[in-house]
Amino acid sequence: MHPTLPSSLLLRLSEFVAIQTGLYFPRERWGDLERGIAAAAPDFNFSDRESCARWLLSAPLTRHMNETLASHLSVGETYFFREKPGLGVFGEQILPELLQRRRQNERRLRIWSAGCSTGEEAYTIAILLDRLIPDLKDWNVTLLATDFNPKFLRKAAQGMYGAWSFRDAPVWLREQYFTRKKDGRFEILPRIRKMVTFSYLNFADDVYPSLLNNTSAMDVIFCRNVLMYFTAQQTKQVTGNFHRALVDGGWLIVSPAEGSNTLLSSFTPVEFPGAVLYRKMANAESHMQNLKYCVSEHQVPQSFREIKVASSSLPVEQTEPVVAAVAIQVAQADKSPAPQPDEREIPSRMAHSCANQGRLSEALEWCERAIVADKMNSAHHYLSATILQEQGRHDIAMQSLMRALYLDPDFVLAHFSLGNLHQSQGRYREAQRYFGNVLLLLRKHPQDEILPEADGLTAGRLAEIVTSLLASLPQLAAANT
Repeated sequence: MHPTLPSSLLLRLSEFVAIQTGLYFPRERWGDLERGIAAAAPDFNFSDRESCARWLLSAPLTRHMNETLASHLSVGETYFFREKPGLGVFGEQILPELLQRRRQNERRLRIWSAGCSTGEEAYTIAILLDRLIPDLKDWNVTLLATDFNPKFLRKAAQGMYGAWSFRDAPVWLREQYFTRKKDGRFEILPRIRKMVTFSYLNFADDVYPSLLNNTSAMDVIFCRNVLMYFTAQQTKQVTGNFHRALVDGGWLIVSPAEGSNTLLSSFTPVEFPGAVLYRKMANAESHMQNLKYCVSEHQVPQSFREIKVASSSLPVEQTEPVVAAVAIQVAQADKSPAPQPDEREIPSRMAHSCANQGRLSEALEWCERAIVADKMNSAHHYLSATILQEQGRHDIAMQSLMRALYLDPDFVLAHFSLGNLHQSQGRYREAQRYFGNVLLLLRKHPQDEILPEADGLTAGRLAEIVTSLLASLPQLAAANT
Protein backbone atom coordinates (compact mmCIF):
# COMPACT_ATOMS: atom_id res chain seq x y z
CA MET A 1 0.00 0.00 0.00
CA HIS A 2 1.02 3.62 -0.55
CA PRO A 3 1.67 5.28 2.83
CA THR A 4 -0.71 8.05 3.87
CA LEU A 5 0.83 9.07 7.18
CA PRO A 6 3.22 12.06 7.16
CA SER A 7 6.77 11.15 6.17
CA SER A 8 8.17 12.76 9.30
CA LEU A 9 5.93 10.55 11.44
CA LEU A 10 6.84 7.40 9.51
CA LEU A 11 10.55 8.20 9.84
CA ARG A 12 10.26 8.55 13.62
CA LEU A 13 8.10 5.45 13.74
CA SER A 14 10.54 3.31 11.75
CA GLU A 15 13.40 4.35 14.02
CA PHE A 16 11.27 3.66 17.09
CA VAL A 17 10.25 0.20 15.85
CA ALA A 18 13.88 -0.72 15.09
CA ILE A 19 14.90 0.18 18.64
CA GLN A 20 11.93 -1.47 20.34
CA THR A 21 11.62 -4.68 18.33
CA GLY A 22 14.68 -5.01 16.09
CA LEU A 23 12.40 -4.99 13.01
CA TYR A 24 13.69 -2.92 10.11
CA PHE A 25 11.48 -0.73 7.92
CA PRO A 26 13.43 1.38 5.40
CA ARG A 27 11.59 4.04 3.39
CA GLU A 28 10.61 1.58 0.63
CA ARG A 29 8.71 -0.48 3.24
CA TRP A 30 6.89 2.35 4.96
CA GLY A 31 3.66 1.14 3.40
CA ASP A 32 4.10 -2.18 5.23
CA LEU A 33 4.88 -0.29 8.43
CA GLU A 34 1.69 1.76 8.16
CA ARG A 35 -0.36 -1.35 7.38
CA GLY A 36 1.02 -3.03 10.50
CA ILE A 37 0.22 -0.03 12.69
CA ALA A 38 -3.33 0.00 11.32
CA ALA A 39 -3.70 -3.69 12.23
CA ALA A 40 -2.26 -3.13 15.72
CA ALA A 41 -4.42 -0.08 16.51
CA PRO A 42 -7.48 -2.05 17.79
CA ASP A 43 -5.27 -4.08 20.17
CA PHE A 44 -4.12 -0.77 21.68
CA ASN A 45 -7.70 0.57 21.81
CA PHE A 46 -7.31 3.06 18.96
CA SER A 47 -9.70 3.47 16.04
CA ASP A 48 -7.22 5.09 13.63
CA ARG A 49 -3.60 4.44 12.71
CA GLU A 50 -2.24 7.97 13.18
CA SER A 51 -3.48 8.28 16.77
CA CYS A 52 -2.01 4.86 17.53
CA ALA A 53 1.33 5.79 15.93
CA ARG A 54 1.64 9.03 17.91
CA TRP A 55 0.70 7.26 21.14
CA LEU A 56 3.33 4.56 20.53
CA LEU A 57 5.99 7.25 20.15
CA SER A 58 5.01 8.94 23.40
CA ALA A 59 4.19 6.05 25.74
CA PRO A 60 6.61 3.70 27.53
CA LEU A 61 5.85 0.22 26.24
CA THR A 62 5.90 -2.96 28.26
CA ARG A 63 7.50 -6.08 26.80
CA HIS A 64 4.06 -7.53 26.11
CA MET A 65 3.09 -4.37 24.22
CA ASN A 66 6.30 -4.59 22.20
CA GLU A 67 5.51 -8.18 21.25
CA THR A 68 1.95 -7.22 20.31
CA LEU A 69 3.33 -4.50 18.05
CA ALA A 70 5.93 -6.84 16.52
CA SER A 71 3.32 -9.51 15.85
CA HIS A 72 1.42 -7.11 13.59
CA LEU A 73 4.54 -5.87 11.82
CA SER A 74 5.82 -9.31 10.82
CA VAL A 75 3.99 -11.13 8.06
CA GLY A 76 2.41 -14.42 9.13
CA GLU A 77 1.56 -15.36 5.55
CA THR A 78 3.07 -18.70 4.60
CA TYR A 79 2.13 -21.96 2.88
CA PHE A 80 3.09 -25.61 2.60
CA PHE A 81 6.25 -26.57 0.67
CA ARG A 82 7.34 -22.96 0.34
CA GLU A 83 10.73 -22.44 -1.38
CA LYS A 84 11.13 -25.95 -2.77
CA PRO A 85 14.85 -25.74 -3.71
CA GLY A 86 15.91 -25.44 -0.06
CA LEU A 87 13.54 -28.21 0.96
CA GLY A 88 14.88 -30.35 -1.88
CA VAL A 89 18.45 -29.96 -0.67
CA PHE A 90 17.34 -30.85 2.84
CA GLY A 91 15.49 -33.98 1.66
CA GLU A 92 17.97 -35.19 -0.94
CA GLN A 93 21.32 -34.25 0.60
CA ILE A 94 21.30 -33.19 4.24
CA LEU A 95 18.84 -35.69 5.68
CA PRO A 96 20.43 -38.80 4.06
CA GLU A 97 23.81 -37.74 5.45
CA LEU A 98 22.36 -37.35 8.93
CA LEU A 99 20.61 -40.71 8.72
CA GLN A 100 23.80 -42.40 7.56
CA ARG A 101 25.85 -40.92 10.41
CA ARG A 102 23.32 -41.65 13.14
CA ARG A 103 21.88 -44.97 12.07
CA GLN A 104 24.60 -47.09 13.71
CA ASN A 105 24.66 -45.15 16.98
CA GLU A 106 22.10 -42.93 18.65
CA ARG A 107 19.19 -42.65 16.21
CA ARG A 108 18.42 -39.05 17.00
CA LEU A 109 17.46 -36.03 14.87
CA ARG A 110 16.86 -32.50 16.15
CA ILE A 111 15.31 -29.91 13.84
CA TRP A 112 14.10 -26.41 14.68
CA SER A 113 11.61 -24.34 12.68
CA ALA A 114 12.47 -20.90 14.07
CA GLY A 115 9.82 -18.26 13.44
CA CYS A 116 7.28 -20.94 12.49
CA SER A 117 4.31 -18.58 12.08
CA THR A 118 1.10 -20.62 11.69
CA GLY A 119 2.90 -23.95 11.32
CA GLU A 120 2.96 -24.74 7.61
CA GLU A 121 6.77 -24.97 7.48
CA ALA A 122 7.03 -27.21 10.55
CA TYR A 123 4.36 -29.58 9.23
CA THR A 124 6.06 -29.61 5.82
CA ILE A 125 9.26 -30.80 7.51
CA ALA A 126 7.33 -33.43 9.48
CA ILE A 127 5.73 -34.73 6.29
CA LEU A 128 9.11 -34.92 4.57
CA LEU A 129 10.49 -36.94 7.49
CA ASP A 130 7.47 -39.23 7.34
CA ARG A 131 8.07 -39.89 3.63
CA LEU A 132 11.86 -40.09 3.73
CA ILE A 133 12.50 -42.28 6.79
CA PRO A 134 10.92 -45.73 6.43
CA ASP A 135 11.83 -46.71 10.00
CA LEU A 136 10.83 -43.37 11.51
CA LYS A 137 9.28 -45.06 14.56
CA ASP A 138 12.77 -46.28 15.53
CA TRP A 139 14.17 -42.74 15.62
CA ASN A 140 14.04 -40.12 18.35
CA VAL A 141 13.02 -37.04 16.36
CA THR A 142 12.68 -33.62 17.95
CA LEU A 143 10.89 -31.16 15.68
CA LEU A 144 10.65 -27.88 17.57
CA ALA A 145 8.66 -24.96 16.12
CA THR A 146 8.80 -21.57 17.84
CA ASP A 147 7.24 -18.16 17.36
CA PHE A 148 6.59 -15.09 19.52
CA ASN A 149 2.98 -14.64 18.37
CA PRO A 150 0.54 -16.63 20.56
CA LYS A 151 -2.22 -16.36 17.93
CA PHE A 152 0.01 -17.97 15.31
CA LEU A 153 1.03 -20.72 17.73
CA ARG A 154 -2.58 -21.47 18.62
CA LYS A 155 -3.50 -21.90 14.97
CA ALA A 156 -0.40 -24.00 14.34
CA ALA A 157 -1.21 -26.35 17.22
CA GLN A 158 -4.75 -26.84 15.93
CA GLY A 159 -3.43 -27.87 12.50
CA MET A 160 -6.43 -26.56 10.54
CA TYR A 161 -5.85 -24.81 7.20
CA GLY A 162 -7.73 -23.30 4.29
CA ALA A 163 -7.10 -23.93 0.61
CA TRP A 164 -4.80 -20.88 0.32
CA SER A 165 -2.15 -22.62 2.45
CA PHE A 166 -1.84 -25.29 -0.28
CA ARG A 167 -1.42 -22.92 -3.22
CA ASP A 168 2.01 -24.26 -4.28
CA ALA A 169 1.91 -27.68 -2.64
CA PRO A 170 2.25 -31.09 -4.31
CA VAL A 171 -1.04 -32.61 -5.44
CA TRP A 172 -0.74 -35.55 -3.03
CA LEU A 173 -0.41 -33.45 0.08
CA ARG A 174 -4.07 -32.85 0.93
CA GLU A 175 -5.10 -36.34 -0.11
CA GLN A 176 -2.54 -38.20 2.01
CA TYR A 177 -1.94 -35.99 5.02
CA PHE A 178 -5.15 -34.03 5.69
CA THR A 179 -8.80 -34.66 6.42
CA ARG A 180 -11.35 -32.36 4.79
CA LYS A 181 -13.80 -30.85 7.29
CA LYS A 182 -17.41 -29.83 6.72
CA ASP A 183 -16.48 -26.13 6.64
CA GLY A 184 -14.08 -26.74 3.72
CA ARG A 185 -10.91 -26.49 5.76
CA PHE A 186 -8.30 -29.23 6.01
CA GLU A 187 -7.06 -30.78 9.28
CA ILE A 188 -3.62 -32.37 9.42
CA LEU A 189 -3.45 -36.02 10.46
CA PRO A 190 -2.98 -36.45 14.24
CA ARG A 191 0.18 -38.54 13.84
CA ILE A 192 1.85 -35.70 11.92
CA ARG A 193 0.59 -33.06 14.34
CA LYS A 194 2.12 -35.02 17.24
CA MET A 195 5.53 -34.92 15.58
CA VAL A 196 5.81 -31.14 16.11
CA THR A 197 6.23 -29.32 19.42
CA PHE A 198 5.08 -25.71 19.16
CA SER A 199 6.50 -23.34 21.74
CA TYR A 200 6.85 -19.66 22.47
CA LEU A 201 10.21 -17.95 21.90
CA ASN A 202 11.19 -14.33 21.33
CA PHE A 203 14.46 -13.95 19.42
CA ALA A 204 15.05 -10.49 20.89
CA ASP A 205 14.56 -11.27 24.58
CA ASP A 206 14.76 -14.96 25.40
CA VAL A 207 17.86 -17.00 26.17
CA TYR A 208 18.86 -19.50 23.50
CA PRO A 209 20.41 -21.94 22.99
CA SER A 210 19.30 -23.41 26.30
CA LEU A 211 18.26 -26.72 27.77
CA LEU A 212 15.41 -24.78 29.36
CA ASN A 213 13.58 -24.20 26.06
CA ASN A 214 15.03 -27.22 24.20
CA THR A 215 16.94 -25.08 21.70
CA SER A 216 20.39 -26.66 22.07
CA ALA A 217 22.25 -29.31 20.06
CA MET A 218 20.21 -28.86 16.88
CA ASP A 219 21.10 -30.66 13.65
CA VAL A 220 19.18 -28.32 11.33
CA ILE A 221 17.61 -24.90 11.87
CA PHE A 222 15.09 -23.55 9.39
CA CYS A 223 14.76 -19.77 9.74
CA ARG A 224 13.25 -18.57 6.49
CA ASN A 225 11.67 -15.20 5.77
CA VAL A 226 12.35 -14.04 9.33
CA LEU A 227 15.79 -12.40 9.29
CA MET A 228 14.67 -9.95 6.59
CA TYR A 229 12.64 -8.11 9.23
CA PHE A 230 15.61 -7.47 11.54
CA THR A 231 18.24 -4.78 11.63
CA ALA A 232 21.77 -5.90 10.74
CA GLN A 233 22.75 -5.81 14.42
CA GLN A 234 19.77 -7.92 15.44
CA THR A 235 20.46 -10.39 12.62
CA LYS A 236 24.06 -10.85 13.78
CA GLN A 237 22.85 -11.53 17.31
CA VAL A 238 20.20 -14.04 16.23
CA THR A 239 22.46 -15.92 13.82
CA GLY A 240 25.21 -16.00 16.44
CA ASN A 241 22.78 -17.70 18.79
CA PHE A 242 21.80 -20.12 16.02
CA HIS A 243 25.47 -20.96 15.50
CA ARG A 244 25.80 -21.90 19.16
CA ALA A 245 22.53 -23.86 19.03
CA LEU A 246 23.80 -26.15 16.26
CA VAL A 247 26.02 -29.18 16.71
CA ASP A 248 29.27 -29.24 14.74
CA GLY A 249 28.35 -29.92 11.13
CA GLY A 250 24.82 -28.62 11.67
CA TRP A 251 22.94 -26.61 9.05
CA LEU A 252 21.14 -23.26 8.96
CA ILE A 253 18.60 -22.87 6.16
CA VAL A 254 17.47 -19.33 5.35
CA SER A 255 15.50 -17.96 2.42
CA PRO A 256 17.42 -16.93 -0.73
CA ALA A 257 16.72 -13.25 0.01
CA GLU A 258 18.33 -13.53 3.45
CA GLY A 259 21.63 -15.15 2.50
CA SER A 260 24.57 -12.91 3.42
CA ASN A 261 28.16 -13.98 3.96
CA THR A 262 28.64 -10.84 6.04
CA LEU A 263 25.73 -11.33 8.40
CA LEU A 264 26.30 -15.11 8.49
CA SER A 265 30.08 -14.88 8.74
CA SER A 266 30.33 -17.52 11.48
CA PHE A 267 28.93 -20.11 9.04
CA THR A 268 30.43 -21.70 5.97
CA PRO A 269 28.28 -21.12 2.86
CA VAL A 270 27.67 -24.30 0.89
CA GLU A 271 26.45 -24.03 -2.69
CA PHE A 272 23.91 -26.43 -4.13
CA PRO A 273 22.12 -26.11 -7.46
CA GLY A 274 19.41 -23.55 -6.83
CA ALA A 275 20.21 -22.92 -3.16
CA VAL A 276 22.92 -21.79 -0.75
CA LEU A 277 22.85 -23.21 2.75
CA TYR A 278 25.03 -22.39 5.76
CA ARG A 279 26.96 -24.92 7.82
CA LYS A 280 28.63 -24.79 11.22
CA MET A 281 32.08 -26.27 10.75
CA ALA A 282 34.22 -27.54 13.62
CA ASN A 283 37.42 -26.22 12.06
CA ALA A 284 37.51 -22.42 12.19
CA GLU A 285 39.73 -22.27 9.11
CA SER A 286 36.99 -23.84 7.03
CA HIS A 287 35.00 -20.63 7.36
CA MET A 288 37.31 -19.17 4.73
CA GLN A 289 36.26 -21.79 2.22
CA ASN A 290 33.25 -21.64 -0.07
CA LEU A 291 32.46 -25.33 -0.29
CA LYS A 292 30.62 -26.79 -3.25
CA TYR A 293 28.94 -30.14 -3.23
CA CYS A 294 29.26 -32.07 -6.48
CA VAL A 295 25.62 -32.69 -7.23
CA SER A 296 23.78 -32.37 -10.50
CA GLU A 297 20.72 -30.23 -11.17
CA HIS A 298 18.62 -33.40 -11.27
CA GLN A 299 19.43 -34.25 -7.64
CA VAL A 300 17.36 -31.31 -6.39
CA PRO A 301 13.76 -32.38 -6.97
CA GLN A 302 11.39 -30.07 -8.79
CA SER A 303 8.40 -32.03 -7.53
CA PHE A 304 7.79 -33.87 -4.30
CA ARG A 305 5.39 -36.41 -5.80
CA GLU A 306 7.93 -39.21 -5.35
CA ILE A 307 10.48 -38.88 -2.58
CA LYS A 308 12.83 -41.71 -1.73
CA VAL A 309 15.78 -41.98 0.59
CA ALA A 310 18.92 -41.90 -1.51
CA SER A 311 22.37 -42.90 -0.38
CA SER A 312 24.21 -39.70 0.44
CA SER A 313 27.13 -38.50 -1.65
CA LEU A 314 28.16 -36.04 1.04
CA PRO A 315 31.40 -36.52 2.92
CA VAL A 316 30.89 -37.45 6.55
CA GLU A 317 32.67 -35.06 8.91
CA GLN A 318 35.29 -36.95 10.90
CA THR A 319 35.58 -34.42 13.70
CA GLU A 320 36.43 -35.58 17.19
CA PRO A 321 34.06 -34.33 19.89
CA VAL A 322 35.49 -31.43 21.83
CA VAL A 323 35.75 -32.30 25.51
CA ALA A 324 34.57 -29.31 27.53
CA ALA A 325 36.88 -28.05 30.25
CA VAL A 326 35.30 -28.06 33.67
CA ALA A 327 38.09 -26.50 35.74
CA ILE A 328 38.01 -22.70 35.67
CA GLN A 329 40.79 -21.32 33.47
CA VAL A 330 43.65 -19.19 34.75
CA ALA A 331 42.58 -15.59 35.16
CA GLN A 332 43.85 -13.47 32.26
CA ALA A 333 44.31 -10.21 34.09
CA ASP A 334 46.93 -11.18 36.68
CA LYS A 335 47.68 -14.79 35.66
CA SER A 336 46.71 -15.93 39.15
CA PRO A 337 44.75 -19.18 39.40
CA ALA A 338 41.01 -18.84 39.85
CA PRO A 339 39.25 -20.75 42.63
CA GLN A 340 38.67 -24.37 41.73
CA PRO A 341 35.08 -25.66 41.69
CA ASP A 342 33.75 -27.97 44.38
CA GLU A 343 34.36 -31.56 43.25
CA ARG A 344 30.68 -32.31 43.84
CA GLU A 345 29.79 -29.79 41.10
CA ILE A 346 31.91 -31.45 38.41
CA PRO A 347 29.40 -34.19 37.37
CA SER A 348 26.63 -31.59 37.01
CA ARG A 349 28.85 -29.27 34.96
CA MET A 350 29.94 -32.11 32.72
CA ALA A 351 26.30 -33.14 32.24
CA HIS A 352 25.42 -29.61 31.15
CA SER A 353 28.42 -29.42 28.82
CA CYS A 354 27.74 -32.77 27.13
CA ALA A 355 24.03 -32.02 26.77
CA ASN A 356 24.73 -28.68 25.11
CA GLN A 357 26.90 -30.50 22.55
CA GLY A 358 24.24 -33.12 21.86
CA ARG A 359 26.19 -35.94 23.55
CA LEU A 360 23.12 -37.04 25.47
CA SER A 361 24.21 -40.52 26.58
CA GLU A 362 27.36 -39.08 28.15
CA ALA A 363 25.33 -36.24 29.66
CA LEU A 364 22.95 -38.69 31.32
CA GLU A 365 25.85 -40.73 32.71
CA TRP A 366 27.33 -37.61 34.31
CA CYS A 367 23.90 -36.68 35.64
CA GLU A 368 23.50 -40.08 37.26
CA ARG A 369 26.86 -39.58 38.96
CA ALA A 370 25.66 -36.23 40.26
CA ILE A 371 22.50 -37.85 41.68
CA VAL A 372 24.51 -40.62 43.35
CA ALA A 373 26.74 -37.99 44.97
CA ASP A 374 23.80 -35.88 46.17
CA LYS A 375 20.44 -37.65 45.96
CA MET A 376 18.57 -34.85 47.74
CA ASN A 377 19.53 -32.17 45.22
CA SER A 378 16.41 -31.43 43.17
CA ALA A 379 18.45 -29.65 40.48
CA HIS A 380 20.15 -32.93 39.51
CA HIS A 381 16.79 -34.63 38.96
CA TYR A 382 15.62 -31.62 36.93
CA LEU A 383 18.71 -31.77 34.73
CA SER A 384 18.23 -35.51 34.28
CA ALA A 385 14.65 -34.90 33.16
CA THR A 386 15.80 -32.30 30.65
CA ILE A 387 18.27 -34.74 29.08
CA LEU A 388 15.74 -37.57 29.07
CA GLN A 389 13.26 -35.30 27.30
CA GLU A 390 15.80 -34.60 24.55
CA GLN A 391 16.23 -38.36 24.18
CA GLY A 392 12.49 -38.70 23.67
CA ARG A 393 12.03 -40.63 26.93
CA HIS A 394 9.15 -38.45 28.05
CA ASP A 395 7.58 -40.77 30.63
CA ILE A 396 10.87 -41.23 32.49
CA ALA A 397 11.52 -37.48 32.22
CA MET A 398 8.20 -36.83 33.94
CA GLN A 399 9.18 -39.20 36.73
CA SER A 400 12.42 -37.30 37.26
CA LEU A 401 10.53 -34.01 37.35
CA MET A 402 8.10 -35.39 39.91
CA ARG A 403 11.07 -36.48 42.04
CA ALA A 404 12.44 -32.95 41.78
CA LEU A 405 9.10 -31.57 42.97
CA TYR A 406 8.97 -34.10 45.82
CA LEU A 407 12.31 -32.72 47.03
CA ASP A 408 11.34 -29.10 46.34
CA PRO A 409 7.61 -28.46 45.74
CA ASP A 410 8.35 -24.81 44.87
CA PHE A 411 10.86 -25.65 42.09
CA VAL A 412 9.49 -23.28 39.45
CA LEU A 413 11.43 -24.72 36.51
CA ALA A 414 10.21 -28.26 37.25
CA HIS A 415 6.59 -27.08 37.06
CA PHE A 416 7.44 -25.21 33.84
CA SER A 417 9.06 -28.27 32.27
CA LEU A 418 6.10 -30.47 33.18
CA GLY A 419 3.85 -27.93 31.48
CA ASN A 420 6.01 -28.04 28.36
CA LEU A 421 6.07 -31.84 28.33
CA HIS A 422 2.30 -32.12 28.62
CA GLN A 423 1.86 -29.45 25.95
CA SER A 424 4.20 -31.29 23.55
CA GLN A 425 2.06 -34.43 23.93
CA GLY A 426 -1.23 -32.64 23.40
CA ARG A 427 -2.35 -32.85 27.03
CA TYR A 428 -3.36 -29.22 27.17
CA ARG A 429 -5.41 -29.38 30.38
CA GLU A 430 -2.44 -30.72 32.34
CA ALA A 431 -0.16 -28.17 30.67
CA GLN A 432 -2.51 -25.41 31.74
CA ARG A 433 -2.41 -26.66 35.34
CA TYR A 434 1.38 -26.71 35.56
CA PHE A 435 1.76 -23.35 33.82
CA GLY A 436 -0.74 -21.99 36.35
CA ASN A 437 1.45 -23.37 39.15
CA VAL A 438 4.40 -21.47 37.68
CA LEU A 439 2.54 -18.15 37.76
CA LEU A 440 1.44 -18.74 41.36
CA LEU A 441 4.98 -19.57 42.49
CA LEU A 442 6.49 -16.61 40.64
CA ARG A 443 4.48 -14.24 42.81
CA LYS A 444 6.96 -15.01 45.58
CA HIS A 445 9.90 -13.81 43.47
CA PRO A 446 10.94 -10.24 42.58
CA GLN A 447 10.55 -9.48 38.85
CA ASP A 448 14.30 -9.06 38.32
CA GLU A 449 15.37 -12.15 40.30
CA ILE A 450 17.32 -14.68 38.25
CA LEU A 451 15.80 -18.08 38.87
CA PRO A 452 17.90 -21.14 39.79
CA GLU A 453 18.72 -23.47 36.86
CA ALA A 454 17.17 -20.96 34.43
CA ASP A 455 20.20 -19.90 32.33
CA GLY A 456 19.89 -16.29 33.45
CA LEU A 457 16.11 -16.07 33.01
CA THR A 458 14.39 -13.67 35.42
CA ALA A 459 11.13 -14.31 37.23
CA GLY A 460 9.43 -11.48 35.36
CA ARG A 461 10.46 -12.78 31.95
CA LEU A 462 9.36 -16.34 32.78
CA ALA A 463 5.96 -15.00 33.86
CA GLU A 464 5.61 -13.28 30.48
CA ILE A 465 6.64 -16.44 28.63
CA VAL A 466 4.17 -18.61 30.54
CA THR A 467 1.39 -16.07 29.97
CA SER A 468 2.11 -16.22 26.23
CA LEU A 469 2.22 -20.02 26.31
CA LEU A 470 -1.16 -20.16 28.03
CA ALA A 471 -2.56 -17.81 25.39
CA SER A 472 -1.19 -20.08 22.64
CA LEU A 473 -2.83 -23.26 23.94
CA PRO A 474 -5.73 -24.52 21.81
CA GLN A 475 -9.24 -24.39 23.24
CA LEU A 476 -9.51 -27.20 25.78
CA ALA A 477 -12.70 -28.46 24.18
CA ALA A 478 -10.96 -28.68 20.82
CA ALA A 479 -7.90 -30.27 22.42
CA ASN A 480 -9.94 -33.27 23.52
CA THR A 481 -11.32 -34.03 20.05
